[in-house]
Amino acid sequence: MKQPTPQVTVHEHPDIRGRRLLFRCWHRGTQESDLILGSFAERSLETLNSDQIGRFEALLNCTDPDLFDWIFGVSDPPPEHDNDVMELLRSFCNERNRAPRQISQHRI
Repeated sequence: MKQPTPQVTVHEHPDIRGRRLLFRCWHRGTQESDLILGSFAERSLETLNSDQIGRFEALLNCTDPDLFDWIFGVSDPPPEHDNDVMELLRSFCNERNRAPRQISQHRI
């Protein structure tokens, strides 16, 4: 389901735009989407320029199944979404999957 695009004005404060994006990322509707997009947004929003944030907002208007397919390489994104932000999102997910997981050692 396509989410409505929030009305963003040219004069909107970057902090407000960032908070709106964080909310959208953490409230997608599925836990998997929330974890991927919310974590990416928390880590990356401060380093993205205005154009990149616009491309990220455009990605958020896509469906979760499409995003998952593009992020995990099941299919190629359409040209309008095959950009630097998609590459950053893919890299972010690849890094998270490669990170060693700590397993607690319990004695029985």
